[in-house]
Amino acid sequence: MASSHSSSPVPQSNSSDAFFKKEMDATKRFRPVQSLPDVCPKEPTGDPNNLCDSPSLVVDQHRWTIYHSKVNLPAALNDPRLAKRESDFFTKTWGVDFVDTEVTPSFYLPQITKEHFALYQQEITPREKVHERCKNICTPKDTFDRTLLHTHDKSRTDLEQVPKIFMKPDFALEDSLTFNAVLPWSHFSTAGGKGNRDAASSKLLQEKLSHYLDIVEVNIAHQISLRSEAFFHAMTSQHELQDYLRKTSQAVKLLREKISKIDKVMCEGSLRVLRLSLTRNNCVKAYNKLKLMATVHQTQPTVQLLLSTSEFVGALDLIATTQEVLQQELQGIHSFRHLGSQLCELEKLIDKMMIAEFSTYARNDLNRPLEDDCQILEEERLVSLVFGLLKQRQLNFYEIYGDEMIITAKNIIKQCVVNTVSQIEEIDTEVVVKLADQMRKMNFPQWFDLLQNIFSKFTIFLKRIKATLNTIRSVVFLVLDKNQKTRDLEDTLQKNSAKDSTVDTEVAYLTHEGMFISDAFSEGDLPPVAADTTSQRNTSPNSEPCSSDSVSEPECTTDSSSSKEQTSSSVTPGGVEMMISDDMKLTDLELVRLANNIQELLYNASDICHDRSVKFLMARAKDGFLEKLNSNEFVALSRLMEGFIFDTEQICGRKSMSLRGALQSQANRFVNRFHEERKTKLSLLLDNERWKQAEVPAEFQDLVDSVSDGRISLPEKKPAATEERKPTEFLIVEGQKYATVGTVLLLIRIILEYCQCVDNIPSIATDMLTRLSDLLKYFNSRSCQLVLGAGALQVVGLKTITTKNLALSSRCLQLIVHYIPIIRAHFEARLQPKQFSMLRHFDHITKDYHDHIAEISAKLVAIMDSLFDKLLSKYEVKAPVPSACFRNICKQMAKMHEAIYDLLPEEQTQMLFLRINASYKLHLKRQLAHLNVVNDGGPQNGLVTSDVAFYTGNLQALKGLNNLDLNMAEIWEKR
Repeated sequence: MASSHSSSPVPQSNSSDAFFKKEMDATKRFRPVQSLPDVCPKEPTGDPNNLCDSPSLVVDQHRWTIYHSKVNLPAALNDPRLAKRESDFFTKTWGVDFVDTEVTPSFYLPQITKEHFALYQQEITPREKVHERCKNICTPKDTFDRTLLHTHDKSRTDLEQVPKIFMKPDFALEDSLTFNAVLPWSHFSTAGGKGNRDAASSKLLQEKLSHYLDIVEVNIAHQISLRSEAFFHAMTSQHELQDYLRKTSQAVKLLREKISKIDKVMCEGSLRVLRLSLTRNNCVKAYNKLKLMATVHQTQPTVQLLLSTSEFVGALDLIATTQEVLQQELQGIHSFRHLGSQLCELEKLIDKMMIAEFSTYARNDLNRPLEDDCQILEEERLVSLVFGLLKQRQLNFYEIYGDEMIITAKNIIKQCVVNTVSQIEEIDTEVVVKLADQMRKMNFPQWFDLLQNIFSKFTIFLKRIKATLNTIRSVVFLVLDKNQKTRDLEDTLQKNSAKDSTVDTEVAYLTHEGMFISDAFSEGDLPPVAADTTSQRNTSPNSEPCSSDSVSEPECTTDSSSSKEQTSSSVTPGGVEMMISDDMKLTDLELVRLANNIQELLYNASDICHDRSVKFLMARAKDGFLEKLNSNEFVALSRLMEGFIFDTEQICGRKSMSLRGALQSQANRFVNRFHEERKTKLSLLLDNERWKQAEVPAEFQDLVDSVSDGRISLPEKKPAATEERKPTEFLIVEGQKYATVGTVLLLIRIILEYCQCVDNIPSIATDMLTRLSDLLKYFNSRSCQLVLGAGALQVVGLKTITTKNLALSSRCLQLIVHYIPIIRAHFEARLQPKQFSMLRHFDHITKDYHDHIAEISAKLVAIMDSLFDKLLSKYEVKAPVPSACFRNICKQMAKMHEAIYDLLPEEQTQMLFLRINASYKLHLKRQLAHLNVVNDGGPQNGLVTSDVAFYTGNLQALKGLNNLDLNMAEIWEKR
């Protein structure tokens, strides 16, 4: 391959005898003439030696041999177009930029080194020496070579005498320029006087041309003499070649006769069968095409028939299939040139019909009687409409349903009001014309029943809407699921096709056996489709071909092979089976957005019902009707609205705030009125309270007992018994006696009403807590003004505020303080964690009440303190004993004890008298110091001791004070 750069391994001679040796040995180097390969081998005769190894025209006509080679190796290795001789012939194909890479040595060839040539060098060295000696001895050979070279140079010199024009390849005497250059006209002039000279010139020109001819002939003869042997050998080969051609012609003739016989015997019948089969297939295709045209021709009547039965999806599928057939299989048929545009217009008409049909369906579905029946109206019709609308990408059809919902919601309220008004005889519909005015004529029970009826109708209304919208959403999700499955199937097919592409599924058809077999695979190696086909054909190799009708059955459908729509069966939640086609050209994003919009439509339905209910509520509340409701009526109304709100949330799955907001607004107004009524009532009770102990009716004792059980609620009114229970003197609360006034008993009931209202209307818990705190603060401040501030003297007309009034007021406050933790726990259980900060109001109220109770105790002590100061300031230590001062003190102490003992608990009474005793000792000690009476055992000391003993004996003789530690020794000054 690197012939241009590598030298030959044979030594080359530098002398001129190389040319001589070549010429002299030419005859010896001619090989004996060989016969050309026989293109038509002889018939085998049984002698394997007579078989020709040359290629055969019949057997090897499709097999490549060395005889197909068109370019010899030097031409492949030497590229004359290259500026620089390259050592690699691949540059001929891949360009001069082809870079050689190191070739990995073969594992099958040994590594050749110089040691392998050592034996050869030993053998050739003596021969080379002998050859060199012979060259020096044979000198005449050089003379002959020089003579030959001299002859060659002489012939070349003679050829140079011939003008170059004769040597040109385009030499032609027909060319005027060439002719004038070879034969000048001047040599043929016939002018007078110059004839002899012209004749001489012509003769000279003739001799010159003859001389040129002789030179050329001598050179040709010389060249022929040099190559005479090759020339005669070529002539001999020409005769032999003619013999070969004659034999070849006879072989070709024989071969053609054999091929003709083979054609008649083996091929002509088979080709005729193939030709007839092709003709039959063409006839079948033409027949199927005509049947297809007949089917397409019936498209419009079929579409009209489908539309008459509201089969919109079938009509759209038929139109789409027909359009596809027109574009693919019937394209260019003149008779159908207008059918495509007609089908497009028909498709637009179907769009309008489907929208109108869906609007009619929505109207019929929503306006049917609202009974307790949530079945879907004509589910198959709905599913068909939704599929048709999705197929035509009419994705805003749900807006039609939304508009119908608004109209139906208005009609529901109007119809309910009309039906209710017609049943009330007190309302004259001729005088009161407007429905709103007629509704305002109703009393609360009538209006409440009407509202309850509206809510029940709306509940059924929402359930129907939910069922319908769920069916629509299920259709959308089925289409979405079908798209996903289609994508998965396509991915699977692509993977399988990538695997099967490496398998050759072609099989050879052997005409003499009449069946398909595979030369490359066994049946187990074939792909599943090919194996099935092979097995089917092998089971009935002799079966008769089917008729044209049977052949055309799978082909005469309107679905072309490229447009067949795969369908899958799906079932809606209602049990309707649907066939989903693959031509739903909707993206997953569009389908998901549509499903979300349909779900949002259900939320809108809930909002619509709530909005219409709010308008109905506000229409009745214009004249202040709702604000005039009592607590029981408002609680019933609130519970009804809360129940409806809860039902709608359960149905639709989302909270609607309009009705809840209206309820909250009305609840706030109710709370304000509720609080003002009770605060006014409490104010009136306090202004008329004479602060005397009241008897406790049995119902109040039952009320307190119900609270003691751990629940705060107003007990139900019990039927009147045969014997009415008499009222008691004290209120028993968890084993303790509480002497109270009538106002406090009613206050406890009012407090429980607040708590029960919170249970009934949880949304007003915070407002009720604030109002209850205000009420408790008002009671505390007002009672302080009336008792401690002596306001009852002017308001009620009391003559004085007695110690009994003070003690009774203190005990009433203690009763309220006892219930504040219970009230706090009740509200805490009904508040949100973020609202717990409002509970601090109860802490402030408790502190205020304790301060008030402490002030009352201090007032009682102050009363006795002033009495001690007045009496003991006139005390004199003298007989008789006990003195009048101590008798008065003991008398007032007994009155105080008598006033408060039945009202206050024994522990509080003891604590109060301990404080009074401390005040007494302080005033006595001051007076004794003033009188200079000391504890010296003298007469005055004995008188004081006798008075103090009288005081102590009287005080300890009082009920509950016998164990009181008076510590009277503190009256004496310590020295």
